[in-house]
Amino acid sequence: MLRIGTVVMGVGDVRRAVDFWTRALGYVPREAVEDDWAVLVPAGGAPGTHLALGLSETPVQRHPRIHLDLYARDAAEQAAEVERLVALGAERVDWDLYPADADFVVLADTEGNRFCVIDTSHG
Repeated sequence: MLRIGTVVMGVGDVRRAVDFWTRALGYVPREAVEDDWAVLVPAGGAPGTHLALGLSETPVQRHPRIHLDLYARDAAEQAAEVERLVALGAERVDWDLYPADADFVVLADTEGNRFCVIDTSHG
């Protein structure tokens, strides 16, 4: 059976993206970071999906077809994680598709890639 091993994101500055995502997720580079490519893995050999960052000139999509969802236990952890990620360089996105009872907050990383922080207790 197949499983997702790596999610690949295009970025304009690989080293800046590595700096953000290693601090955001507690991941580490799998090997030496290049100017055009890096693969991040969970620290300490923990299991988990890898995140690859590849140099790209493709513009960021306002409503991307694929994005990362990061899970928080509850609303309090979600709020704390959003603030932590913003302090690391993420930006809040003025998302025009929020439902009235949204359990997610849309952010953009230092490269403009959208991702969500989800309150998994929301139901």
